[in-house]
Amino acid sequence: MDWLIPDGRLAEHALVAVVALAVTALTVLIHYEGMHALVRRSSKRVVMRGQDRRTMLKIIFSLLVLHVVEIWCFGLAFWGLSAIPGTGYMHGEHSTDTLFDAIYLSATTYTTVGFGDVSPVGAIRFISGLESLVGLILITWSASFTYLEMSRLWSDPDA
Repeated sequence: MDWLIPDGRLAEHALVAVVALAVTALTVLIHYEGMHALVRRSSKRVVMRGQDRRTMLKIIFSLLVLHVVEIWCFGLAFWGLSAIPGTGYMHGEHSTDTLFDAIYLSATTYTTVGFGDVSPVGAIRFISGLESLVGLILITWSASFTYLEMSRLWSDPDA
């Protein structure tokens, strides 16, 4: 099985895979529940002139908070796994494997910016690939929701 996972490293890679899938499930669940709460709150409101700005700002800031929480979930996974021997570490010019480095790596990965100044090494690379996909999906989900709410709030009722 050396072609897939280095000999003697199955346990570490399996642990990273389980953590990656768990944090993915957690972030999707957080996003779903957060979006569901936003839909319940915003869809019950009657659209009145002058309140659409406040409603949209609440939606945008709520979505930003959701994404920051999700970035932290992945960052905590990077940080926690980097403390376990054999699972990998974060490498960079100023990287010292701090929680801040893990959150920064998570933010650049989640948003698919990927500056490359901090990068994962070892089995934890799997989390980066999965986080990029999850971030892309959740950000576009938020964008779609924002568009629908803007269409509803900014439509001309007299038209």
